[in-house]
Amino acid sequence: MRIAYVSLHWPRTISSGVGKKITRQIGAWRAAGHEVDLFMHTVHRQLDAPLIPGKTFLYRSGGMAGEWQRISAVHQLLKAVQFYHPNIIYLRYGMYVYPIHRLANVAPLVEELNTNDLSQHERLGSLYDLYNRSTRGLILKRTSGLICMSNELARSPSNAAFRKPTLVIGDSIDLDNIPPLPAPQNIQPRVVFIGSPDSPWQGVDKLIALASRFPDISIHLIGYDQIDGYTSLPDNLHLYGYLDKMQYTKILRTMDCAISSLALHRIHLTESSPLKTRECLALGLPIVLPYKDTDLDHLNCKFLLKIPNKEDNIQTHGEAIRDFAYQMRGQRADREILAGLIDSKYKEQKRLSFFSEILQTAH
Repeated sequence: MRIAYVSLHWPRTISSGVGKKITRQIGAWRAAGHEVDLFMHTVHRQLDAPLIPGKTFLYRSGGMAGEWQRISAVHQLLKAVQFYHPNIIYLRYGMYVYPIHRLANVAPLVEELNTNDLSQHERLGSLYDLYNRSTRGLILKRTSGLICMSNELARSPSNAAFRKPTLVIGDSIDLDNIPPLPAPQNIQPRVVFIGSPDSPWQGVDKLIALASRFPDISIHLIGYDQIDGYTSLPDNLHLYGYLDKMQYTKILRTMDCAISSLALHRIHLTESSPLKTRECLALGLPIVLPYKDTDLDHLNCKFLLKIPNKEDNIQTHGEAIRDFAYQMRGQRADREILAGLIDSKYKEQKRLSFFSEILQTAH
């Protein structure tokens, strides 16, 4: 197959979570013998890291002139995709921009739905919310298939209403390229959280309550140099700000366990499969899951602690988290159990098989 991979609006850098994911996907497809090219429509901005390799179509944001540039960049992208003559097009969901729907005229179009876009754009304000609700169908009704990041997204009436062939594939990680870390021998448990600011679903504010309640465990936040609304933090809560992979891996080497996103309920989600969770597990860190994980929910393993996806989950399950941190000292997650569930090779073969089914139906 010749596959055109299309990303909208954002610069995908080699060090970003999404950039790493796209790189893994494209690498796996090429390793399976397919031809792949990336077409990245992105706002022009200064970046601390280079973009992942591919064809880029830049525009500058701001006012009507910015919108015209955004549309012009899409026209250029469409021409480049047409010239590429793909057998199939893979589109990562992004807010509609005219005339991106014409991708479906070039080749069968498969769209990846990676979040609840309705609640996401609702948080951006009434104008963005109205625009997204009014235009999302322009792409979705023209797709030949959907790949959803969770069963919850696949079942959502806003997506299921389009009655498209649908495959659920949670996020994955390339286990072959991530050697596991040895377990530290800590006396006091060390717990890590990896996130990014301005993301209410991360629930980092809850970690302040956890640290205050249990001063005998130390909690380490990667990706934050401050927590909005708090000027004073517990002594056992440590902030590191943004770190590159080498820097945060050095810190993870000293950790007994990790905690994943604590507040998906704030964006009306109950299920997820975050990249950071997979990376921590690949490195061997046991993890607290405060939501239904698409791939791991059925597992009953000592290196997974499942707690409710509710606003009060720290109040009701803080002691369970503390006990888990103590129990996981000197322990590591079992990668053999995880391999068939989160490894990229397994996931991408499923995705490629879905592409083949779409092409057979199209012909």
